[in-house]
Amino acid sequence: MKTFKLNELIIMGDEEDNIIQKKIPLKDGLIINREDKYGWIIEAFLDIEYYEYFNALKVLEELIIQVKITREENDPAFFITKISGINKINDNKMNVIFEGKIVDHRKSSIEKMLKTIIEEGYQGESLLKKFKELI
Repeated sequence: MKTFKLNELIIMGDEEDNIIQKKIPLKDGLIINREDKYGWIIEAFLDIEYYEYFNALKVLEELIIQVKITREENDPAFFITKISGINKINDNKMNVIFEGKIVDHRKSSIEKMLKTIIEEGYQGESLLKKFKELI
């Protein structure tokens, strides 16, 4: 397993066909790559004022979150998660534990590119050549 610092947490929501982003101020947090088929654990330490907000989200089967790992200047990573735990730490702090899988944008964009090339009629060596040109 590999552990990283959680630097930023944004909850991605859908409201009347518009994607809304809610940035949650962190007190601290961890991201753990379990390196198995179950994926990642993300633990966010927050002010207790977010308890009801996350308690309402706990019923969702899929919750998309955007995080920054380790440093603010890093590119964001997206995860499809489910809230597996919400705990009151004391009178003014809490944690939320997410479990989920990372969304690999690079993989999906490569797959889209390859699909487009195939639809354009490229095959065999010409397919390989065109693919190499585009990447």
